[in-house]
Amino acid sequence: MPGAPTMRQIEELMRCDRIVAGGFFGNDIRPLEEIVQADAATLKALKATSDQLAQRMKALRDLGLPYLGNTVAAGEGLEVRIDENRGTLICPFGDGTRHFKTITHCRRLADGRQRRWSDLNIHLIEAHGFFEGQGCAFRLEPADLVELLLLR
Repeated sequence: MPGAPTMRQIEELMRCDRIVAGGFFGNDIRPLEEIVQADAATLKALKATSDQLAQRMKALRDLGLPYLGNTVAAGEGLEVRIDENRGTLICPFGDGTRHFKTITHCRRLADGRQRRWSDLNIHLIEAHGFFEGQGCAFRLEPADLVELLLLR
């Protein structure tokens, strides 16, 4: 049985497009650990945690799932729509988890701000504190998520 992948191996896998088109780094040249540390510092300054964000993201996804493809009021001035694609994605950190290709779209009614995230994004944030690299199609800025989802 092979051992757990090293951080270098994980980063190499995440920089290529073997799991997702374009990889997880976009045009970000920083090392994985530096990206995670910078995002953790942002959350700390905002007095928020990855777990708080992940729990809120899951709750909004779960609220919208029964209405797949339709927009539904989510309370607190938010609305969500869930789109689902066939298949699953594996976690690039090598933890053996698979995640449905569910995309949650969340919009604040008052100002039209919106973000989208995948089930894999939720896992990457909750389990690994990883919001993806700058320029990545599914990069989620921690400060934007805190403002939108935790209403700060």
